[in-house]
Amino acid sequence: MLAHRVGRRAILALGAAALAGFAVREYLLTPEDFAGGDLSVEEAHAQAIAGTVLLVDIRRPDEWASTGIGAGAQPLDMRREDFVAALDELAGGDRGRPIALICARGVRSARLANRLAQAGFTGIIDVPEGMLGSRAGPGWLRAGLPVVAHAEALE
Repeated sequence: MLAHRVGRRAILALGAAALAGFAVREYLLTPEDFAGGDLSVEEAHAQAIAGTVLLVDIRRPDEWASTGIGAGAQPLDMRREDFVAALDELAGGDRGRPIALICARGVRSARLANRLAQAGFTGIIDVPEGMLGSRAGPGWLRAGLPVVAHAEALE
């Protein structure tokens, strides 16, 4: 009888752990709802090239090195301590300028877009597909949009 209870408890514990793991995974991979606007990767690219939006790639340098940076985007690691000041500088001090944020899959960009909107940036736009694709669409790379090497993007 004791072996039966231990086995049953172990199975229940495993099931609970699996459910908790799934919930954490979904939380980490599901972007927050963003109240501002969004753009497809094609729209973001076209508007960045036309100069009507400042497209900022907020991923890490190792991600830029791995995939390249979308043509027309400015790399700015969101983990920088001076991120807001650096973004202000890129935007020419205009917190109302249209600024589109792109990351790998739209999770970090949505979260950061919400925080920047709360910090007084009024033109924040999310690119929810990201570079690698998400539920919102195939992403920059699969859409066949041009990329540049990290070093070229800094020039």
